[in-house]
Amino acid sequence: MKLGMVTYQLGIDWDIDTLINKCHTFGFEGVELRTGHQHRVEPSLSNQKRTEVKSKFADSSVKLVCLGSICEYHSPDPIVLKQNIETTKEFVLLAKDVGAEGVKVRPNALPVDVPKEKTIHQIGLALREVASFASDYKVKIRLEVHGQESSYPVHIKEMVDIADHTNLFVCWNSNPKDMDETGTIDKNFKMLQDKIEICHIHELSSEEYPYLSLFSLLHKSKFDGFCLAEVPASKEPERYMQNYKALFNALNTIVEN
Repeated sequence: MKLGMVTYQLGIDWDIDTLINKCHTFGFEGVELRTGHQHRVEPSLSNQKRTEVKSKFADSSVKLVCLGSICEYHSPDPIVLKQNIETTKEFVLLAKDVGAEGVKVRPNALPVDVPKEKTIHQIGLALREVASFASDYKVKIRLEVHGQESSYPVHIKEMVDIADHTNLFVCWNSNPKDMDETGTIDKNFKMLQDKIEICHIHELSSEEYPYLSLFSLLHKSKFDGFCLAEVPASKEPERYMQNYKALFNALNTIVEN
């Protein structure tokens, strides 16, 4: 497994050069660039800037793993749904130009005034459309296990099954809802493991989530992708990254032995 980071809170104010430098220095091998942040890698980027971003990552030891869009497909408003699908396609083209491996999308809700099955089916069809579009550009679509009601792994599995596309993958998000009635994540992880390609991890020292079990399951499934740290900002980011890398390595050592 490889360690990377999401520029959600930690790294929110870093430009590309700073981000690459800090990741390289502290052993973070990849990054997911969250939309709306200081690095400004957005669909509005000019062709020249896209080439510059691609070159900066290509010339470094840090991989541009993903573009973290906030595109979502649960809205019952067809205009909003269409806008999100089209924005996803813009991110796909951006990913192609800057050399990103994939685009992260998400469900964010199951509206209470719409039958659950209808929304899940709508999300699945939207995922099929964007995954098919992205496959033409060799960009992967990664569905984050996300949202108040939509983050239950069983619902993610339903969306993936409806989409039924080889270019659609899952971003495991280390949510409390991953745990079933027994308090373990084993069953829900195994439900999705064939599609899990990247993983968001949070505070590894927290007792609220069974990270040792997660690392063990990832190891047993021969997962060799990126675990991306989606963690709070820090007043001492260098110290935080150094400690986080050490804890990540320690967990890996435990499950490997």
